[in-house]
Amino acid sequence: MKKILTKPFGEIEVDESQMIIFPDGLFGFENYKNYFLLENPDSPFLWLQSADEPTLAFILIDPYLFKKDYELKISDEEFYAIQIEDKEKELLHFVIVTVPPDHPEKMTANLQGPIIININKKLGKQAISLRDDYTVRCSILDELEKSSKIEQNSNKKVEAK
Repeated sequence: MKKILTKPFGEIEVDESQMIIFPDGLFGFENYKNYFLLENPDSPFLWLQSADEPTLAFILIDPYLFKKDYELKISDEEFYAIQIEDKEKELLHFVIVTVPPDHPEKMTANLQGPIIININKKLGKQAISLRDDYTVRCSILDELEKSSKIEQNSNKKVEAK
């Protein structure tokens, strides 16, 4: 166990064997390669905390929680880069969330640059989506509202039959 200083939780103990290495870093943060994935049991959000820089942490979310039709569509080279052989057993993926300090209701997710992680090899990468309809600023609340309306409409159709 190792103590690290984190942005969201202050000083905590982490298991060094759980460190995830991003050989290429993240876009704009290429010099930072070592991270820990921190969960908050009371929240759908996770933190990707730099092991080397306490002030560097990214909020992550499972995209399927707000965009039911999300599709992880990236090149095979992206999977090879982190040695993914079995996507079903080895792959975790998330999207980075940006929360404006004064307007949390305007939080967005970067669907264009998903984070992929090989959970067995502890390797990660920020990939580039091959879906040209995904943006770097997808409104999470707008997507939740859309899926809620779609669900309500499908329930009405079922009731009408």
